[in-house]
Amino acid sequence: MKKNLVIVCRVLVGLLFIFSGLIKQNDPLGFGYKLQEYFEVFHMMFLYDYATAIAILLCALEIILGAALLLGLRGKQVAWGLLLLIIFFTFLTFYSAYFDVVRTCGCFGDAIPLTPWQSFSKDLVLLLLILVIFFNWYTIRPLIHSGKAQDLSLIIITVLAVGFGLYTYNFLPVMDFLPYKTGKNIPEQMKVPVGAPQDEFEITYTLKNKKSGESKKMTDKEYLKTEIWKDTTWEIVGEPENKLIKKGFEVKIKDLKVTDAFGTDYTKEIFESPNYNLIIVAYDLGKTNLKAIGDLNALAINAAENYNIRSVLLTSATPEAAEKFRKGSRLPMEIFYCDAVPLKSMVRANPGLMLIKNGIVINKWHYHLLPSYTHLDHDYFQKGR
Repeated sequence: MKKNLVIVCRVLVGLLFIFSGLIKQNDPLGFGYKLQEYFEVFHMMFLYDYATAIAILLCALEIILGAALLLGLRGKQVAWGLLLLIIFFTFLTFYSAYFDVVRTCGCFGDAIPLTPWQSFSKDLVLLLLILVIFFNWYTIRPLIHSGKAQDLSLIIITVLAVGFGLYTYNFLPVMDFLPYKTGKNIPEQMKVPVGAPQDEFEITYTLKNKKSGESKKMTDKEYLKTEIWKDTTWEIVGEPENKLIKKGFEVKIKDLKVTDAFGTDYTKEIFESPNYNLIIVAYDLGKTNLKAIGDLNALAINAAENYNIRSVLLTSATPEAAEKFRKGSRLPMEIFYCDAVPLKSMVRANPGLMLIKNGIVINKWHYHLLPSYTHLDHDYFQKGR
């Protein structure tokens, strides 16, 4: 009985750790952004610039522990590793949920968004399963019996786990779960469909009896149903509490606003144009790859001269910093401004390139894999005439 229980726990925990690690390792920059939120909350800003590296290592550790558990390798060490890691994650998710500081934990990246309380509940279940493994680690028998083969297996798993994160960091996620993925219509994801359910709120009043001094709380529905408002001895004191009881439809893209240096809104003009637009995303001009900017300059010039295609650069920098950068890099394209959050979601690169037409993301590229002008011309521009 105990042996079967341990086997079930091993399979569930192992598969979940591998899945969780792979999903986040698919987008280490995104998980890194989430870690930066935690660093801000816990005042650990000295780790801020290392968030992506820590993300890659944490995800790799999840994959390694999960795979080692399934293979039955290093039972005692793996049991300790799993226990310490799940205690760490459970603390983070509880802290996020209780103090309402980080709204999504990033446990499964953007593929499966979870609320902090959902994440905490998931971690509690995992903690119970891992405790079964921890107290029965000695019953785990390796599927690979040779010591050298075990060591080689762990090396291969480690190389693959870390290598996958380095690959997706230096190029783009293998699977894009963000609203700006190729094929998505950006304007459509900013609209609320007709008849879509709205948020439902419950208002709670605090009432006090003028004669007896008695106090009690009532919801807005109870307040109207009991008609207590007709009784002049009762009065509402303080501010009513407004609580969300049912979430309505939520647009996928709700924070996208593109402006010029004077604050004029250009969002529709840029993202709803019926023509091809080249959009260069460089949220942080101080850390952007300058060689890539030079290559993008050449693309923008050729596209404008041969097809009159508009190229714009979107950044979260100040107009003063952007103007200085424009002069230093001799940018031929227009510069517009946007919050860093949507820019980081558009392309996991700094800079990155998006090809837009009719509001649809035709394709996008990391600066390590920028297309040549000949490629854009042959595969897109000529066909779009």
